[in-house]
Amino acid sequence: MFACPATDDFFRARIDQMIDLRHPLAVLASRMPWQEIEAAVAHRFVRKAHEGEAMPDLDLFGEKPQRKVLASKAGRPRVPLRVMISLLYLKHAFNESDEGVVQRWADTPRWQFFSG
Repeated sequence: MFACPATDDFFRARIDQMIDLRHPLAVLASRMPWQEIEAAVAHRFVRKAHEGEAMPDLDLFGEKPQRKVLASKAGRPRVPLRVMISLLYLKHAFNESDEGVVQRWADTPRWQFFSG
């Protein structure tokens, strides 16, 4: 009846079917050179090792042996670079705070479409 033809599920409609694709933000999303922007800023978001001087841990009984620090695999996976770039753009364009842009992004399908 009203189901999405791609999924045959009423509750899994695609975002591009929910919004007006003539909206300026949707048009901008299709015209942005996302691959070139990502390539230009990717080096800024690379995980870097912190450089510094290793100091021995001292306590009441003398030095503790240094343990080798390994990169942790625990935690949340990284957010895609396009989402990070688009959130920075939306924050600047709509004069939002960090928390405000994330809250508004969660509530606005146009912003989600813009972010990919």
